[in-house]
Amino acid sequence: MFGKLFGGGGERPAVDPHALPIPHRRKHGMYTLRALGDKRVLALVEAADAGDWEAVKAALTPFDLGRDHQVLGELADLDGVQDWIGRAVEQDKEHRATALLISGTRYLSWGWEARTTERAVNVTQEQWRIFHERLHIAEEQLLEAAEMRPEWVTPWRRLLTSGRGMSLGPAIKETRLDAARRRDPLDLEIHVEWVTQLQPRWGGEPGQALAFARDALGRAPQGHRLGCVIAMAHIEDWVESEREDCLETPQIQAELRDAADHSILHPAYVRRPGWQHDLNMFAMALSLAGERHTVRRVFQALDGAYTSEPWTCFAEPEKQFARYQRRA
Repeated sequence: MFGKLFGGGGERPAVDPHALPIPHRRKHGMYTLRALGDKRVLALVEAADAGDWEAVKAALTPFDLGRDHQVLGELADLDGVQDWIGRAVEQDKEHRATALLISGTRYLSWGWEARTTERAVNVTQEQWRIFHERLHIAEEQLLEAAEMRPEWVTPWRRLLTSGRGMSLGPAIKETRLDAARRRDPLDLEIHVEWVTQLQPRWGGEPGQALAFARDALGRAPQGHRLGCVIAMAHIEDWVESEREDCLETPQIQAELRDAADHSILHPAYVRRPGWQHDLNMFAMALSLAGERHTVRRVFQALDGAYTSEPWTCFAEPEKQFARYQRRA
């Protein structure tokens, strides 16, 4: 079955000893992925939730936080990290760069939480004040972390996000993009961040983001997760469009199929912690495009694993995931 699923005569993927068990009880045939589906990431999250800096450092040993956006994201989204990480920044000189990276990333997420996802006109003055206050702290800490560890790429991705939130000029944003791409020319999260930046709602021109994504895919080797940037570019186009069916064309369906075959469904694709996030991007894009064949393969591979991104583009993300999974 798995040979057919991934194309060719591929073997069944090896069992990952670090994978969290898949829940037996599921609502609507789905479950929310936690801790990137990885026992080691779960240990990290639990240590951070307890405010135990020594345990956090120990749990980080298998990971490169300067390059792994998804592991960093698990800490960034954890409420309460801001209450204790400042002590680590001030007291642990040896690991100050790591503490700054975690703190800056958390302050960035915390800032967006204060702003909420409302349209700008619906955000109160107090929300704007808190938003900018937290983003200023994030900027200072991320820039210091980047200076201390010049080989890291993760601070630059987050600085692109803060730059967008603070409406920094295009020259600064492009300088940050260049800094990130010098460190990793094929980094998926950097490219997805720039796809968002190129949207008309952030000052871009129609078609700009998709052209950028296509150029990126053209540089990506087979089996590389950068192919997901095509899926996200089409999802962003859908967000911008006033037509629900704007992706339902044979050309877009074919492009998404080709990108999936080039990346997540290629035998060379590596299932790293959080690989389900990659497949969720394609599951949503293919579903919105009305594609009927590859989308089935993607949902079968996911086996019900739901990640909130990118489905939060919907008002009821879990309901939409379940709906499209049933249709597949």
